Amino acid sequence: MNPDPPPKDVLVDVDDWKINASKGHSNGTARPDDQPGPGFSDVQMDQNSCGKGNLNFDGDDDHQIQSNGYHNYIPAIKARAHFPKPQPPPEEPNVECTQSVSLAESMPDIRKYIRERSITLSAAIVKRLSSLKEYGVGEDFVVENNSLNFEVTEIQIPGVKVIVKLKTEDDRSDLKGRITFFSRSNCRDCTAVRKFLREKRLPYVEINTDVFPKRAKELVERTGKSEVPQIFFNEKLLGGLVTLNSLRNSGELEKRMRELLSQKCPDSAPKIPVYGFDDEEEEEEEKKDELVGIVKMLRQSLPIQDRLIKMKIVKNCFAGDDMLEAIVHHLDCGRRKGIETAKQIARKHFIKHVFGEHDFEDGKHFYRFLEHEPFIPTCFNFRASINDGEPKSPSFLADRLAKLMSAVLEAYASDDRHHVDYYRIGKSEEFRRYLNLTRELQRVDLGSLTPDEKLAFFLNLYNAMVIHAVVTIGHPEGILNRRAFFSDFQYVIGGYPYSLSIIHNGILRNNRKSPYSLVRPFANGDGRLKFAPAKVNPLIHFGLCNGTRSSPTVRFFTARGVEGELRSAAREYFQNGAIEINLERRTVSLTRIINWFSSDFGAEKDVVKWVMNYMDATRAGLLMHLLADGGPVNIVYQDYDWAGNL
Repeated sequence: MNPDPPPKDVLVDVDDWKINASKGHSNGTARPDDQPGPGFSDVQMDQNSCGKGNLNFDGDDDHQIQSNGYHNYIPAIKARAHFPKPQPPPEEPNVECTQSVSLAESMPDIRKYIRERSITLSAAIVKRLSSLKEYGVGEDFVVENNSLNFEVTEIQIPGVKVIVKLKTEDDRSDLKGRITFFSRSNCRDCTAVRKFLREKRLPYVEINTDVFPKRAKELVERTGKSEVPQIFFNEKLLGGLVTLNSLRNSGELEKRMRELLSQKCPDSAPKIPVYGFDDEEEEEEEKKDELVGIVKMLRQSLPIQDRLIKMKIVKNCFAGDDMLEAIVHHLDCGRRKGIETAKQIARKHFIKHVFGEHDFEDGKHFYRFLEHEPFIPTCFNFRASINDGEPKSPSFLADRLAKLMSAVLEAYASDDRHHVDYYRIGKSEEFRRYLNLTRELQRVDLGSLTPDEKLAFFLNLYNAMVIHAVVTIGHPEGILNRRAFFSDFQYVIGGYPYSLSIIHNGILRNNRKSPYSLVRPFANGDGRLKFAPAKVNPLIHFGLCNGTRSSPTVRFFTARGVEGELRSAAREYFQNGAIEINLERRTVSLTRIINWFSSDFGAEKDVVKWVMNYMDATRAGLLMHLLADGGPVNIVYQDYDWAGNL
């Protein structure tokens, strides 16, 4: 007997929703008609031996999609179990039927039919497809209904993929204009506007003046003020958050949108930022370092070669005496001025002592240019040559880094920061500008930063480097890949190499051994030790995101509020499952981070009391009750999920 032919593709258009059923896909993702990628939650219907179907919902509350080049967040759409009783197909391929009331009210016999016959949607659709095949009906059939109240997004049946797209009043295809709003990073009102537009699934263009500083002048010219957010419908200024809320509450927003956005956006509206353009660094010539001329002369004239020094082969080095003689001859000056010039060149990190013993000293010493350091090829903020521009203020660079990466998260992470869209980050203008900024770190002098500025800078640098690493080399899988991920991905900053492990254990933990390591990150006399804090703050562990599901959520800190922001990060982490209490078993389950870095937290009995400061009132009360009765308390540690926070 010949096997039955495969089921035909089915299109069900029910006015407010669309179903595409096609053969050969047991796993699929709901998506808008014109956009690839995940846009809805998954609904799986599995049919057991009795023919009774089970609905399995799998999806988060929000899913990020792309719309006209910009993103929205679509809430998960859940399915109802009641579907119309399947009818034999008519002779014609197109059938129309209508209902004026909800399915639950107008067709109670369907529920009875389902209960009695144990038939669910999955069985109904399979039966319908089989009947189509049997009766030889055409490939498509259409059912129109103006009142079906289904919220199904995707149905999965072995051999059949059914995709449902729900059309709501938020899908305003008649709006031809563009919504634009000016914003800044870490602005609560801007976040509220962004969230509103995402919930309404309205495509929009966001112009962040921290990312595009030159657009701040345009903002003032168009509005007469610098406050954000400022919302535009095409070229017309709507106003800020107060105006938006007023129109929404009065019910006038829909009317205003149709008045102002029914026409195509004119050229007089705020321009969409374009990748690679509108960059202030491209319009203004970079200020060159005053010592660049001398450095270029030294690069061309000094004899650079490999030498045997202290029983070690040192590559690409030159003698300090040769450098001093070349400077004196080039400047036509005395030896004292030549020494001072050489020290300035070393302080600006153009050259380094081969063993890192000092900056520059007169005598028989050997040096090499920063670009010849062995670690340079492994530094991901190095591009073919060292940045010879005048080093910018470290405070400016630290602030710019935080604002750029905050803008990245606001645009390409979920609202709760648990999920990060690394793919879109890698293609974004914000991230391109961040990469350009990292070149400015090559010769920056971090010594002028205050303790709080250093703390915020290295916390932010760690989180930014993790994002850069995942975008560039991918999320590590397995213990060996993780070790390479945290140790081999490096930046050159102020003339020194910094890996994720160096920042975490060498700087923020004040040169303490990493878990399962026998040696400290820095040897005695390492120049990077001066940037480590005098005392380790255990809260740093809740401000660092290593790109995994069990790590704290990714965030960026400000120098003025870093201490309070770290406390908030710890409070959020512990209130989201990093501690669990079982009164019956007298067990406290803690995040494994505390176990790995136990030397930073102290004894276990003290850790439990310390954690109470960052728990919600209910759990804190339970823990206090557990500790107060004098009985033993068992402390266990949770498993750590190393999967990526994608």
